[in-house]
Amino acid sequence: MAFACELCGKKRQAGNNVSHANNRTKRVFRPNLQTVRALINGATRRIRICTRCLRSGLIQKAV
Repeated sequence: MAFACELCGKKRQAGNNVSHANNRTKRVFRPNLQTVRALINGATRRIRICTRCLRSGLIQKAV
């Protein structure tokens, strides 16, 4: 699961591109994932989390 947040599990969603003529083609909405060095159980680890989790302070960043 390369395109998912490791904390909340947010992953890609499918939807449609809708043109002015109302033609619909498939598209994908991907979460804004960032690679962050975080303290997990006292150890520093690189994790991929979405910006919503990062902004809301769900993890403690390593210095």
